[in-house]
Amino acid sequence: MSDKGNKKNHKHSGSGKEHKRLNKQFYFEELERLQTELVKMHEWVREKGLRIVVVFEGRDAAGKGGVIKRITQKLNPRVCKVVALGVPTEREKTQWYFQRYVPHLPAKGEIVLFDRSWYNRAGVERVMGFCTDDEYWDFLRSCPRFEEMLIHSETILIKYWFSVSDDEQEKRFLERIDDPTKNWKFSKMDVTARTKWIEYSKAKDEMFAYTDTKVSPWWVVEADDKRRARLNCIHHFLKMIPYKEIKHEQIKLPPISMEGYVRPPITEQTFVPEVF
Repeated sequence: MSDKGNKKNHKHSGSGKEHKRLNKQFYFEELERLQTELVKMHEWVREKGLRIVVVFEGRDAAGKGGVIKRITQKLNPRVCKVVALGVPTEREKTQWYFQRYVPHLPAKGEIVLFDRSWYNRAGVERVMGFCTDDEYWDFLRSCPRFEEMLIHSETILIKYWFSVSDDEQEKRFLERIDDPTKNWKFSKMDVTARTKWIEYSKAKDEMFAYTDTKVSPWWVVEADDKRRARLNCIHHFLKMIPYKEIKHEQIKLPPISMEGYVRPPITEQTFVPEVF
């Protein structure tokens, strides 16, 4: 899905302002700075018992996974967790729709990043016919109430939509096909989605009409430039969480006492061959 429809040669942001690709050195310097702030933020979340849910949605190859990877790269996985659910089981198909997502919601002191979420119903399920019309409309009506319940329970909910042009998506798909380390990301569903660009665009527009609310708004990330998108998203995420740096006592390593220890012969151990 995309908010650009089938516009060709889209080379600018939603504001209409053209951007050059970010300088590589600047990107890595800013990324390191922002990741340091993420560490401070997630320490604050753990200390104060906050609950944070971040939803990442958008077209295939829009860059959601790349941003999630940079967010979690320096964080404690016990505090910041990624949820990327697969196809629902036969039992899950008979449950209340939101039920399979509820067990993955954060406890106090946790951050959960949803790499796709309950919005599957408004996107792929709608376009590919994996749900009925009644199920679809019931979702659009009930989703805002579900999210209001989360927010009223003192859960911070942030929703990001990654917007990518069709030209840039095609470029990334071709890169995936030619790269043996990336083609696992490509599925038959992705191919089918390319043939239904307009249907996905209409589904996205309808989804926004119902779920882009004042209580729980969608934040659109212009993602044709991956570096810029990552920095903008992380910067915005940090701004959404009112955190302060927690001062820790300086760690002092005690000396190691080897008294009374005799190491067994190393010939009794099995080592990994030193190929390199």
